Amino acid sequence: MAPHAKFYWNELMTDDVEKAKAFYSAVLGWTFSEMPMEGGRVYYVAMLGEEPVAGLMDKTDIVPPHVPPHWFGYISVDDVDARVALLEAKGGQVVRPPFDIEGVGRIAIVADATGAPLGLMTAFDG
Repeated sequence: MAPHAKFYWNELMTDDVEKAKAFYSAVLGWTFSEMPMEGGRVYYVAMLGEEPVAGLMDKTDIVPPHVPPHWFGYISVDDVDARVALLEAKGGQVVRPPFDIEGVGRIAIVADATGAPLGLMTAFDG
């Protein structure tokens, strides 16, 4: 299990995945593997050698068009469902309730009490 309360994963939400892949490949030496998503979408896992370091995805139809490309962070928690309940009790908002991504983990998209968006994630073991 990933350590509780630490940033665990970051992903780039962009409207030009190919341009972003070319940029990060040239600047950081990342390579990319593809992971199929629901609805025929593709998630790109940025690799540094054999190590996955970040994700990239097309933001079209996921976030409103006026939202610019941005990096989005996920914080590892011990229990997504319990932490979401606590977050709501302390003034945070649930943007997308907890859901499972097969082979990855349980995730919720939330906003803190100031409105800042973030992801909470409990990685699946193994």
